[in-house]
Amino acid sequence: MMIPAKRFLLSPFVGVTMTVGLVALYFRSFLKAPHHQYNQRLFSAEELALYNGTDVTLPILLGILGSVFDVTKGKSHYGSGGGYNHFAGRDASRAFVSGNFTGDGLTDSLHGLSSSEVKSIVDWRGFYSRTYIPVGKLVGRYYDSQGNPTKHLKGAEAKASRGAQLMEKQKTEEAKQPSCNSRWSQDEGGEVWCDVGVPRLVQRPLEIAITGSMSKRCACFEEDQLDQSGLEIYKDCEPLAKTCRV
Repeated sequence: MMIPAKRFLLSPFVGVTMTVGLVALYFRSFLKAPHHQYNQRLFSAEELALYNGTDVTLPILLGILGSVFDVTKGKSHYGSGGGYNHFAGRDASRAFVSGNFTGDGLTDSLHGLSSSEVKSIVDWRGFYSRTYIPVGKLVGRYYDSQGNPTKHLKGAEAKASRGAQLMEKQKTEEAKQPSCNSRWSQDEGGEVWCDVGVPRLVQRPLEIAITGSMSKRCACFEEDQLDQSGLEIYKDCEPLAKTCRV
């Protein structure tokens, strides 16, 4: 005997079955959710310091440019005794590029850093955003008491953007003049060579704006280009030699 569709849908048994199914689906999704769900919150420096990995009952938190992340899943690195524990419980943005992990080096101040260094710190923040759980903001240099970005954060992001533009421009400019091949070994030292043309040292004019200091690179020039100004012959290298010791 077939039950009409309308009567079937109105059946109390069907209603109970559907309700049970929906509840089961809800709890299945809930149990699959991450164990730690955070509401974004504001931290003071003193509050953030509590999450430095010394209390095993608390998550391990890290700040960078005022953004705070839960790095507990990397506790072997960020926990007590870990190689990156100096970053836990604080915003030590500067140390991501300075390599100074003691005393005044563990600070969020970017004063005096070049645009490329600031860009690197912004890139590190992107890494943590992709890899770890964002849990809030640190009130201070980069976020105010309402959680709004400060002029320091906006300035850092603008400087990083400028650095990215300059690096791209430098890459485009340097692509016009091929770089030298190079190799180095502890036994033989280093050498540079050109498949076409001869090696010359040239200034990188945009480097001062990108890194804060001048530098040179090795580029290959053909003979009819060697009258350009600013080309430097490697010490003890013949003017038309294709390979030079460095």
